[in-house]
Amino acid sequence: MVGIDEVARRAGVSTATVSRALSGRGQVSAATRARVEDAAAALGYVVSASASSLASGRTRNIGVVVPYLDRWFFSTVLAGVAAALARHGYDITLYAVSEDPAARTQLFRTFLRRQRVDGIIAISIELGEHESDELARLGIPVIGIGGPNARLTSLAVDDVAVARLATEHLIGLGHRAIAHIGASPEFDLDFHIPTHRRQGFELALAEAGIPMRPDLWEPADFTIEGGFAAAQRLLDGSEHPTAIFAASDEMAIGAVLAARERGLRVPEDLSVIGIDGHELGSFFRLTTVDQFPKAQGERAAEAILTALEGSEDAAATTPDLPFELVQRGTTAPAPSR
Repeated sequence: MVGIDEVARRAGVSTATVSRALSGRGQVSAATRARVEDAAAALGYVVSASASSLASGRTRNIGVVVPYLDRWFFSTVLAGVAAALARHGYDITLYAVSEDPAARTQLFRTFLRRQRVDGIIAISIELGEHESDELARLGIPVIGIGGPNARLTSLAVDDVAVARLATEHLIGLGHRAIAHIGASPEFDLDFHIPTHRRQGFELALAEAGIPMRPDLWEPADFTIEGGFAAAQRLLDGSEHPTAIFAASDEMAIGAVLAARERGLRVPEDLSVIGIDGHELGSFFRLTTVDQFPKAQGERAAEAILTALEGSEDAAATTPDLPFELVQRGTTAPAPSR
């Protein structure tokens, strides 16, 4: 096994300089750092995680807590976190929150207290008072994505504003019979994001003087299949809408497919808009409000690294995450009846 002494000899520096150059801690010139990295790469030398931890008191590992592993949004945020941390030499340990209350309690009281991580990023997890207390006792930085928490640094998209933007886009195109595909109660978990998106939808209608019609709301499960089924129910009504606002891109894609199956042209007969910035959106030419999920993960990683460095310029000063209307080919002026 190649040792640090061999890297130092090949680079023509001391072992202390090798340590500083490869750990990223301490002052080392760019030229020296490059020479050390080249020597380490040529020899196949990798810094020992255990030795680095003993020397620095850090594990160079960040715990990431997520509610789902098989949903596109969460996996995309996670990809952003992992990529940004990897660039700074950090690993991640993944913790999936179980629906079992006992397992969730064990996660916060046991697993996260084993001192295996330098910080924690919680993705769309609404933490209870006791869970926030448990994290505070760890004495390490904690960054939350997805909603507010007075005890933690939190990064969040304004879901009411996002939904208003999507709905106002349809209203601006002359649509009045606008349907909404939201979420059934079992999916309205943690920060009640579907509820906030429905509130934004209803606010935009009210401001435009458009009555809210209960027959133009359908619940689904944030999947393409769920959006397809919900859109079918809407289109089977006595007077189908001229536009559908879906609370996620996957449900919006399902609505597009349902419309096509009914022989409706999108967007000439029916406009459809979603929220997320899903990778399939460009393929379906879907109009959406992009909330840049991968960038959310990168932003959270930057915030946790900033906190680890003890900087006061943490992300708490700019907690609002950006979003942007992306107009493609699934929305158009309302058809004349």
